[in-house]
Amino acid sequence: MGTKKKPKNIGIEVNPPSKKCTDGKCPFHGSLRLRGRIFTGTVITARMQKTVTVERIRQYYIPKYERYEKRRSRIKAHNPECINAKEGDIVKISECRPLSKTKNFVVIEVIGKEKGFKEKMELREEAKKKVKKEKKIEGEEDKGKPKEEEKNAST
Repeated sequence: MGTKKKPKNIGIEVNPPSKKCTDGKCPFHGSLRLRGRIFTGTVITARMQKTVTVERIRQYYIPKYERYEKRRSRIKAHNPECINAKEGDIVKISECRPLSKTKNFVVIEVIGKEKGFKEKMELREEAKKKVKKEKKIEGEEDKGKPKEEEKNAST
């Protein structure tokens, strides 16, 4: 009973986690099989139970302009207890069978921390608030205009 069980080989060259977990959906300690695509991205949110949202930046080619543009994809992935990725971590995720309605990926390795992650997220939040304020102001202006037009039309 005192023997330490090694994490199983998942078929991908990654550093196995040092912690042990009892999660059945863990590729190292459970019965989950991996297949398909492997991505690297940054954990944006880790607020859900055993789930993280990973943002992956990719380049999309526009033939008309013969240039590339940046596009982002957000993928929900299972976060096993033994890996426990946090916001701002750069992680490697792998495709697996559907784990829920939106989860088809699982985190297999934490590579490191993204530099300047907190600042970047704060700037995004500020930009969202600014857009909301602008929409609110535009909505108030639109409400006031029809009343003035009605007065001008009646005279």
